[in-house]
Amino acid sequence: MNVSAYIARRYLFSKKSHNAINMISLVSVCGVVVVTAALVCALSVMNGFNELIFRMFGSLDPHLKVTPLRGKVFDPSTLILRIDSLSGVECTGATLEDRAFVRYNGRLIVAMLKGVDDNYARLTDIGGIIIDGEFKLSDEVVSYAVPGIGVAVAIGVHANFTAPIEIMAPKRDEQINLSNPAASMQVEYAYASAVFQSNQQTYDENLLIVPINLARSLFRYEAEISSIEIKLAADANPGSVKKQVEAIVGDQFRVKDRYEQQDIAFKMMQTEKWMTFLILCFILVIALFNMVGSLSMLMIEKQDDVRTLRTLGADNNLIRRIFLLEGWMISGFGAGIGLLIGIGLCLLQQQFGLIKMGSAGVFVVDNYPVLVSASDLGVILATVILTGFLSAWYPVYCLGKRWLGA
Repeated sequence: MNVSAYIARRYLFSKKSHNAINMISLVSVCGVVVVTAALVCALSVMNGFNELIFRMFGSLDPHLKVTPLRGKVFDPSTLILRIDSLSGVECTGATLEDRAFVRYNGRLIVAMLKGVDDNYARLTDIGGIIIDGEFKLSDEVVSYAVPGIGVAVAIGVHANFTAPIEIMAPKRDEQINLSNPAASMQVEYAYASAVFQSNQQTYDENLLIVPINLARSLFRYEAEISSIEIKLAADANPGSVKKQVEAIVGDQFRVKDRYEQQDIAFKMMQTEKWMTFLILCFILVIALFNMVGSLSMLMIEKQDDVRTLRTLGADNNLIRRIFLLEGWMISGFGAGIGLLIGIGLCLLQQQFGLIKMGSAGVFVVDNYPVLVSASDLGVILATVILTGFLSAWYPVYCLGKRWLGA
């Protein structure tokens, strides 16, 4: 039996001669429990929002996207065929994006025009976010456009309206005629076949999807594209496939996964998550000041016991370990109970949605999203244990010289 651990456990649970010591020890444990549970809940909620944003962007973002490091467009030549032949790739698609003027029924806005090929419906989950009409790019006679809900409202168009949308862009290879600017504009027409809503302002308020041939005609390109979008097979390893694609395209292109395509949004979420973690860690440090007081008072009370232990042959290291282990037990019990409470609260929120975000239907989700991460639990446990060790080390090794002679 470990003598120091046995004595430390007896000191922790036995009744002290002064009730204040018991109360301070209890407050220390409760403080660690509350802060640990708060850390679990706060980080899990941030993970939930991160996953929610990932799913919303994932409706239109491909698994991988190849873009040029310099310039807007490039000639894909054989790149698409070589990427499509990789074992982890399910399908690929070419896109051409640029800003254009969009006019309908006298209303004029500037939108991001995205020309896509016939694989676009396979590449993304566009069909799952259509709220009006049916996704269609062209037929034997005309071309179709699919605006975001914000674009559709701004120009006043709905699916299957009989009048076409007018799409305009300056002629890329000509100078603008100041006396007659309209003559310097390339004009194309497309009918609205559907309207999508991704619940992401970046897409809903700006994006207009059209056939890539219409986009090439509007911007006066022949075979150039602005990106290659890639959908991976269900059993593919994204990291491995990304490295294979990077080897194919070379150092003139950048291959982005879904997180990198929306790096600003995800970096902001990660910054908020770890700032919340640091704030709660500061509260944890304050809560553990109680443990410093508890151990200090315990060392004063147990001076007679220490003298007895010395008579029995105990050295300074054994005496220090007793009180150091007591501090670890306070933080360890608090961390364990706090983790269980935090995980339990998160599971209840996942199952029953106890905490609402507001009135039903106002937000994208009605309840706060929660996702418990094993790595976060490990970081929390390590942080609490380390902070508890440092809080116990100070009174034992600094103040113990005075009261314990150790």
